[in-house]
Amino acid sequence: MLKTTESKYFKKMIPRRSHNPKRHIREDCHGIDLLALARNVSYGGNPEHKRNPGDYGLTPPAQPRADKTLCDSVSVFKKSEAEALLREGVRRGLVSRRMVNNFPQNIWAVTEEGQPLEGQLENPQKGVYHGYPLLKTDPFSQVVLARWEKEGK
Repeated sequence: MLKTTESKYFKKMIPRRSHNPKRHIREDCHGIDLLALARNVSYGGNPEHKRNPGDYGLTPPAQPRADKTLCDSVSVFKKSEAEALLREGVRRGLVSRRMVNNFPQNIWAVTEEGQPLEGQLENPQKGVYHGYPLLKTDPFSQVVLARWEKEGK
């Protein structure tokens, strides 16, 4: 009986295998005040991308899904860290072509350890995002890494 209960709550995580081929980083950010945009975005989080709830204040605090990548795997445990990465991605211009209510649908960033992340707009009225690591097997990871390096100089 105990094994059944354990397996119900501690399922083996199966990494996500699909990649979204429609993602594109905006080539030209002229006309967009990136500093103002960076001040106006915030990070909300998503319990499906968390094993450790950290200080995100999510309800439920953590509910990892087998088909989702986890922020825990790249050691982003504090909301302030996630928000700083999100804002740095905006400042460097790693924003998607698609805009919703003057907010990019996606924002990309890279951790200090070199792990590419993707932020996805979840509240277009307030500019609130949730994020997750990109898979190393995702070809778009290399696009994000190259652009991050280029814009950081």
